[in-house]
Amino acid sequence: MESQKDFMEANPPALRKLFKDSAVAKLLDFLTLYRDFDYSKVEICRNSGVAWKTLFRIWPLMKEYGLVVETRRVGRAVMYRLNVESPIVKALWDLAFQIAKHDAAKTVKEEVKVTV
Repeated sequence: MESQKDFMEANPPALRKLFKDSAVAKLLDFLTLYRDFDYSKVEICRNSGVAWKTLFRIWPLMKEYGLVVETRRVGRAVMYRLNVESPIVKALWDLAFQIAKHDAAKTVKEEVKVTV
């Protein structure tokens, strides 16, 4: 079974395409794709491909801007998910949608050129 990390590397999401391999883009792409689920920081690191030290540096900023919310505690682990109510997150979704729309239009044009 293909892991979430392997899937994301094979099919880079929209924000990662724009921001290349930025750690913030990796985190946001992972949290956006799996926004219905909550994850511990360890799981977020493992599945997004971001190093623990990098997450530790970026996480306070993500919390400050309201991009992530704490959902529950499982033992000692704190679980987080994307804050879907945040206006910043909604703006990022719009940006990701526009990037995906642009890429889809470009792909259609390339397919038309090949088949004609």
